[in-house]
Amino acid sequence: MPGKLGRTTEQRLAIMRNQASQLLWYGRIETTVSRAKELRSYVEKLITKAINSYDDVIEYEVVTKDKKGKEIKTTAIKDGPKRLAARRAIMAKTYDLQEIKAFNEKKSDYKKRTAAVQHPLMEKLFNEIAPKYAQRKEEIGQGGGYTRIYLLGQRRGDGAEQAVIELV
Repeated sequence: MPGKLGRTTEQRLAIMRNQASQLLWYGRIETTVSRAKELRSYVEKLITKAINSYDDVIEYEVVTKDKKGKEIKTTAIKDGPKRLAARRAIMAKTYDLQEIKAFNEKKSDYKKRTAAVQHPLMEKLFNEIAPKYAQRKEEIGQGGGYTRIYLLGQRRGDGAEQAVIELV
């Protein structure tokens, strides 16, 4: 039975959504031990859902005309039904994070780099994290166990046990 973390349902789900989004985006976060333990099962279910459907894509050709009237054939990729369902389910359980502008990056370069990406967290999950863990599953034969928790000791002030949770 999942822990309640001393919060109402809405607050608890908001904390889990926020921490899951941050963990998937940054790869590691620092939090309390009880939240880390709750977050582990929450995130591992999301990653498993992504692994089971990340390769379900449909490729098709699109014919467009340029300014001179010449036809140009390009290959477009869209999500298959299994991946689309998984993407929507994961989006319901995470917050949509925005790509961060680099330190010396111009605004125009940032816009150009992020123009094609609508949901950066989903792109990262399906294009980087899921293939990495799917390959790990094939090589080692181990599904699951995508996160690791390190205990840090007590937090100064209230004495709460601190932990770092990270993606393996």
